[in-house]
Amino acid sequence: MARRPAAVRPVQGCRLAAAEPAAFLRDPDAYVRLERAIERVRADGGKVDVVFRPFQLAPDAAFDGEPLLEVLAGMFGSHVVAETRQAAADAVKDGVTLDYGRAVAAGTFEAHRLIRSAASRGLGEAAVERLFRAHFTDGLNIADPATLKRLAAEIGVATNNAPADQLRDDLARVRTAGIRSVPQISFDGGRPLSGTQSETTYAKALQAA
Repeated sequence: MARRPAAVRPVQGCRLAAAEPAAFLRDPDAYVRLERAIERVRADGGKVDVVFRPFQLAPDAAFDGEPLLEVLAGMFGSHVVAETRQAAADAVKDGVTLDYGRAVAAGTFEAHRLIRSAASRGLGEAAVERLFRAHFTDGLNIADPATLKRLAAEIGVATNNAPADQLRDDLARVRTAGIRSVPQISFDGGRPLSGTQSETTYAKALQAA
């Protein structure tokens, strides 16, 4: 277990170019480690504001609930399936359960709208955590309207009313910025951390922001 920092000064913000669960196909526990680091900082009196930026790994793909491992094999090759299974085994060390055998490929545009709707109510982090768990652990189709409605109710969002055109503009801005994979995490606009880092690395970055 990483050692707790002795002192933390207030942190103004953390921006996360995170979103499409399938984009975490090798390191899906990155967000869990970041959240634990944020919890440590907040417990020591630090203030962390998390801003989520949307990203879609395959924005033009027409996923419709196919088994995720089959889709990954078709998109990237069979070796990715083995790497994905290994990632699930490694995630157990972080206390994270990833059931890729149940996971289904799904478009994420409406899930991004839910994250945005939740964030406007101060529930962005809760929404991302629940969507990740729905996708990676529960095997739910996060493109299904009925499923999203139920998840929204669990989170505390009565209406998924984030403007679709604004989301499309934000997705385009993220692509224009050169981001092609996630996680990409920046702290107060500084140079982003790419790929999964340790909980300690995230905590140090938060302290230094």
